[in-house]
Amino acid sequence: MHIATELSAQLNQLQQQNLLRKRRVFQPGAQQYSFAGNDYLGLSQHPLVLKAYADGLQLWGAGSGASPAVSGFQPPHAYLCRQLAEWLGRDDALLFSSGFSANHCTMRSLAPMYSRVVVDKLSHASLLDGMTDATSSWKRFRHNNVQHAQQLLPAKGTSLLVSESVFSMDGDQAPLAALADLAAQATADLWIDDAHGLGVLGAEGCSAAGLFTQRQLPVITATFGKGLGVMGAAIVGSSDLIAYLHTRGREYIYSTAFSGAQAAAVSAAIGLAQGHEGQYLRARLAENIDYFRSTCAQNNIALAPSDHAIQIVPIGSEQAALTIGHLLAEQGIVVGVIRPPTVAKGSARLRITLSAQHAKADIQRLIQGLNQALSQAVAQEKSEEKACR
Repeated sequence: MHIATELSAQLNQLQQQNLLRKRRVFQPGAQQYSFAGNDYLGLSQHPLVLKAYADGLQLWGAGSGASPAVSGFQPPHAYLCRQLAEWLGRDDALLFSSGFSANHCTMRSLAPMYSRVVVDKLSHASLLDGMTDATSSWKRFRHNNVQHAQQLLPAKGTSLLVSESVFSMDGDQAPLAALADLAAQATADLWIDDAHGLGVLGAEGCSAAGLFTQRQLPVITATFGKGLGVMGAAIVGSSDLIAYLHTRGREYIYSTAFSGAQAAAVSAAIGLAQGHEGQYLRARLAENIDYFRSTCAQNNIALAPSDHAIQIVPIGSEQAALTIGHLLAEQGIVVGVIRPPTVAKGSARLRITLSAQHAKADIQRLIQGLNQALSQAVAQEKSEEKACR
């Protein structure tokens, strides 16, 4: 195999740079303290969601059997689309197997229609890849900098202004009201990827959709694998938008639809997010976030600003982040260790995600572990520096 030598060299280089990713098997229940997932409300284990999935398997089977355009669009999918549209105050929705495919497909389909696409610099890779694949007329504005976005929007023609509600590697939130105002003033359409906001933010968990009309916010990415605890995604918007994507969206047309059972599980999760239990879970999550941040402050653990379940401990060095992550894992504590290219070089970090299901004792254990791991990492670094002299 001619490529074998090149692959070996590339892998060795990534290893030397502390950037080689390795698969690890996570056994639910095996790690007592998990702070690495995006199941913010704990709905992935909710009895009603599990029952809906199990009942759906009996009715519809393990898979859909075809793409949505052939025979993979079944009654549970149709119901989920209507439910999403009603919940988020839009005309219709189109279902995708993942948020990445939803974003990439939609960007590739829509971007050529605009004079320019202007996107937040820290937007998800799926948006950036779709944009660069679809058009040469694009610009990235400095993160959450509305003034810079305004400077990049052309005076003539219609533009597409793109951001996220919550940024997954920082935990901070976009200035949605200011972006909506800018879009209205600049003859631009606004698209918000609401992956980490849906179910978690706003009244009934509607997040960005609850703040703006369809005219103000014509395109929304609704992801099911975070706050709703299941899997898959949707683009939600006008009837014309959905009809066009249904006809021209390549990832949608040429992918097998996710199962009807999965659609039923997502519908159950939405019902919970909309109701009293969702309100309770969001309140409990907010309490956990406040408790975590205040206790970290008491223990002099520096955090990036965030009011969301995503909490960031800045580290800097890739090796230091890996070391701290390993030390935490030895204590049975799992957190995300984020390195380039996901974040900029020299800005490696621990990504901690809180859930409504975490007890205060779990959070206390996490902070104790963080204190210990951070102290050990500093001591180890000093020892290595001394040995090098």
